[in-house]
Amino acid sequence: MKEEELVRAAKKGDANAFTELYKEIYRDLYHFAYYMLKHTEDAKDAVGDAVMEAWASIGALRIEEAFKNWMFSIVSNKCKAKLREYANRPGELTEVLTDTLEAPQTVATPEQLQLREEFLKLPESDRLIVGLHLFAGYKTKEIAEALHMNANTVRSRESRALKHLAEQIGKE
Repeated sequence: MKEEELVRAAKKGDANAFTELYKEIYRDLYHFAYYMLKHTEDAKDAVGDAVMEAWASIGALRIEEAFKNWMFSIVSNKCKAKLREYANRPGELTEVLTDTLEAPQTVATPEQLQLREEFLKLPESDRLIVGLHLFAGYKTKEIAEALHMNANTVRSRESRALKHLAEQIGKE
């Protein structure tokens, strides 16, 4: 069954169709969340919360072809909320950013923290383009199709976003 057909079925309440859609993109969603949060459990929570929200509101998705983009937007919002939680508990920041399951001795460096902070300041559409390309492995053409944009526009926006990130990191 094609993605659009699965989305239509899910919108009608077919949980199996939604599960098939989710299975196809779970790994990409998780990698995206993990990069943003650098914590295994928080990334899993963000993706899980996003999936629950998506299932509850799948009927509101107007363009079936935009399912992946829609899911990444929801995960991005869940990650932003989690990062705001981190900011509200600065004494625990090091512990939160330490991934005890995959890299027990790894703590985000100041440069990594700054890069993540600057990444989150990018406009949402630019964050999605960069995130889909760098962290989820999508090609420019795939991103352009998912976001209903011209491939040249995707390339130029990604280039500008990456240049902006490099300039911001270089200021320190």
